[in-house]
Amino acid sequence: MIVLEDRQALARDIDVAHTAGARLKPACEIAGINLRTLQRWQAADGLVSGDGRPQAARPAPGHALSDAERAHLLAVANEPRFAAVPPARIVPMLADEGVYLASESTFSRVLKAHGQTAHRGRAKAPKAVRPPTTHIAAGPRQVWCWDMTYLHAQVMGRWFYLYLILDLYSRKIVGWEVHDADHADHAAHLVRRTALAEGIAAMGVKPVLHGDNGSTLKATTVLAMLNWLGVKPSYSRPRVSDDNAYAEPLFRTAKYRPEFPAKGFADLDQARTWAAGFVHWYNFDHRHSGIRYVSPSQRHAGDDHAILAARHALYRTARELNPARWSGDTRNWSPIGAVTLNPERDSIIKTHLAGNHIQPLAA
Repeated sequence: MIVLEDRQALARDIDVAHTAGARLKPACEIAGINLRTLQRWQAADGLVSGDGRPQAARPAPGHALSDAERAHLLAVANEPRFAAVPPARIVPMLADEGVYLASESTFSRVLKAHGQTAHRGRAKAPKAVRPPTTHIAAGPRQVWCWDMTYLHAQVMGRWFYLYLILDLYSRKIVGWEVHDADHADHAAHLVRRTALAEGIAAMGVKPVLHGDNGSTLKATTVLAMLNWLGVKPSYSRPRVSDDNAYAEPLFRTAKYRPEFPAKGFADLDQARTWAAGFVHWYNFDHRHSGIRYVSPSQRHAGDDHAILAARHALYRTARELNPARWSGDTRNWSPIGAVTLNPERDSIIKTHLAGNHIQPLAA
């Protein structure tokens, strides 16, 4: 957009050149405008009042949310249960209740208009990582990831140790323990207890357990337990800190939860109580972005297909009621198929989905 002063200066320069014998079209091209643009400026008030687009009165689109709809959307977003939930998770949670108010982007726009999109938490911008090679899980109890993290106590220099085992396919935490010391016996006991809880003894093919190269996870006691259970161990590549790509972000999620004590845990019982609450929230209440915003327990039990199909039907109904608000297909609620430990194996996932004839739920 050319401001009024620049328009007038260009028109004067072109007029001087034209008076001196230059043709209008080449003069306009040298000035960086089209001849039709100059003619439009001269025919209307373009050289007097300037561009009228900034002051133009634009009617609201016919399919825009009404004031009442915006107020209702804002009231829902401000419910206590959504206090720490972004629009990307609010919309799927409402869809599971049979309610469709607006898309995630509309939620974000309304919240931004009311100053409610300020950054929260201590998170930093994510960094791109190199995708390494590893296993693929086409169902639950096929690939597990495990790791240990430190939970700082209120006493400086003291730590508690949180062990977690995550199912790669469903993202469900299938095993966890908190101890006041890092010892191989604790890790071996956790693996045995998790194997019993998941019933892998009756499985023909036992799961793969992937972890980093920590000394605790590679101890002889742990390896003996894995061998007795029939679980195949897998380890990250040397000097690759992000090879355990699903367990490590889980710890990040845990430590950035609002209820995580920033000043540390008073004792082991408090750490275990917090861990139990986090695991329950993560498995049953958390809408995981990597599995189409269903909870890990729903995917682990195989309920995600029915839930996503219901969301797809709801979105189709919403589009039929107000088609002007939809510029393309509805959101893709297709169930996530096979999952790889690292993203460079996407071709394997595509082959697996094609072999099972899984159709996308978008129309």
